[in-house]
Amino acid sequence: MGKGGLHLYDIIVRPVITEKSHDMADMLNQYVFEVNMRANKIQIKEAVETIFDVDVQKVNTMVMPTKRGFRWGRKAYTRSSAWKKAIVTVAPGQSISLFNL
Repeated sequence: MGKGGLHLYDIIVRPVITEKSHDMADMLNQYVFEVNMRANKIQIKEAVETIFDVDVQKVNTMVMPTKRGFRWGRKAYTRSSAWKKAIVTVAPGQSISLFNL
């Protein structure tokens, strides 16, 4: 168990692979991951460095809000719950092969 009760492999939930994240990986050397809501930047940095064997220079995080849907009238329901996104910048010349499809 690491700090905060999160295991190394519990911190990173999945890579976010979109057209925009592909462009960020190619041009800016930045990779996007969905991470555990309780993970902080230090834990994310350590997890990415250990799992993917790269040097992380910077980590930006943001909480993506809940998406709501509406039925007829005022009845609201949740289409997707909130999740945390991390944009990880790795050192020049290094890459994460998971994104190079």
